[in-house]
Amino acid sequence: MEELSNIEQESKEVQIPIGPIYLNGDLDIPTGARGIVVFARGTGSKSLSSRDQYIAQEFNKNNLGTLLLDLLTVDEGGIEMLKRDFHFDIEMLSIRLIDVSRWLLNRSDTKKLNLGYFGTNTGTAAALIAAKELKDVVKAVASKGGRPDLAEDALMYVESPTLFIVGGKYAEIVDYNKWALDRIVIADKELKIIPGSNNLFEEQGAIEEVARLACNWFKRYLL
Repeated sequence: MEELSNIEQESKEVQIPIGPIYLNGDLDIPTGARGIVVFARGTGSKSLSSRDQYIAQEFNKNNLGTLLLDLLTVDEGGIEMLKRDFHFDIEMLSIRLIDVSRWLLNRSDTKKLNLGYFGTNTGTAAALIAAKELKDVVKAVASKGGRPDLAEDALMYVESPTLFIVGGKYAEIVDYNKWALDRIVIADKELKIIPGSNNLFEEQGAIEEVARLACNWFKRYLL
């Protein structure tokens, strides 16, 4: 993976009010951008994933704005006994993602940009549910190593073009994604399996392939 080139310096740190809490994010809008991708994660981590930062930078190079954020607060992620409950509270995560989307739609610098979601793990399920609720707004969804099966009740109502990217090492995750894709009825849907990769995409060249696939997907539907 190539080194990040000043992505932290170029990004604008934002605080997004969601009910009684604030979600921290990094907002980056390249000059001439016509679309923006919200990264939907639900880990409660104190720091952003370097792999997500790399993917965001690749999006930015291709005139796609990005909002990198976690749908859980650091405090929520730090409560170890409850962390799994927060992580798998798909309804809460999807409501927060919808609120984040409305926040973007009300900002002067983002309201005219075509909106897409990029989900990871349980954030994928939240993205699909939010896309169902905001079907006139969300133009595309993609995910890496996601759990779309956790959005079971929403899948048949998703109208946004949808791409699932998974590593080939874990048959169970591949099966979850195949199962979910079969239940999405729109024609614009794809599953891409990266052979020999786990779902953190740590192997040589894996995250670059994820970035390429996802970037091409969003360029097709957001630009």
